[in-house]
Order: sequence, then structure tokens, then C-alpha cells
Amino acid sequence: MPFHIVLVEPEIPQNTGNIARTCAATGAILHLVKPLGFSLEDRYLKRAGLDYWDRVRLHTHDSFEDLAASFRGGRFFCATTKADRSYTDFSFRDGDFLVFGKETAGLPAHLLERYRDTCMRIPMLPENRSLNLSNAVAIVLYEALRQNGFPGLK
Repeated sequence: MPFHIVLVEPEIPQNTGNIARTCAATGAILHLVKPLGFSLEDRYLKRAGLDYWDRVRLHTHDSFEDLAASFRGGRFFCATTKADRSYTDFSFRDGDFLVFGKETAGLPAHLLERYRDTCMRIPMLPENRSLNLSNAVAIVLYEALRQNGFPGLK
């Protein structure tokens, strides 16, 4: 069962393109939650994903609630600078959902409250606001893959 990367209302097509390429390289499934800050036909999105788009398992959802309803019983881990626990404090399993918010605002408060027990942060110097979204996804996804022995990867 692959990992799921969830981008809630992503705004920057280049970030989403880079994340799509990471998903193609790892077998992760990419979920985009609307509204999107770009068209899926955006040339910057396509350019960032290069020629990997045919290998990306991409799903779009009208809302996070629609996504969650489609995957009842799924384990959702929310990345946020507001969390107390590091992403390395969690034990990830194949099929988990790694959830990331939009570049300018992160995840909405209601999602952070709903999943407060599985909110995670990436440690960084306190004077920094956040990491680039595509870098954050890669960091957390590769930790989840490492914990599971990099299934199917060589």
C-alpha cells in the first residue's frame, strides 16, 4: 500500500510539480484538495514535473472532507509549524496520509484541531517561518519510506 501525499489548497504550481515528481519516483499517491491556486494545465506545473506526469497517480478532491470520507479509517498526519512533536516521533505505516497545507497559510485550524494527535513539525531554527513545501514533503515522505524499508524502491 503506497503512502498518500495530500496538498490542501496548493498555490504554487512549481511546488506541486516538484512534489508530483517525488510521488512518481516513490510510488506515492498525490491528492490535491481544491481550490487550487493554478490550473492543472499550467506550464510551470508541467515543467516542474518534467516527463514524470504519466507516472503520477493523481486524485483531486473538492474538499478535505470529501477526501477523508473516501478513505475512512485512514491515518492522517498533518505537517505544521504549530506542532510540538517532530515528524521523527511518529511511526508511519504503508497507506498513511501525509497532509500539507498551502504555501502562504499552512493547514486550516479546524484540520489541525481534528488531527491534533498526529500533527508534526520539521525542526528548524526558530527565526525561520517554514520550509519550502516541496522540500517539506520530501523530508517527511522519505522518513516514512525509510521506516518501512523503502518498499519497492532500489
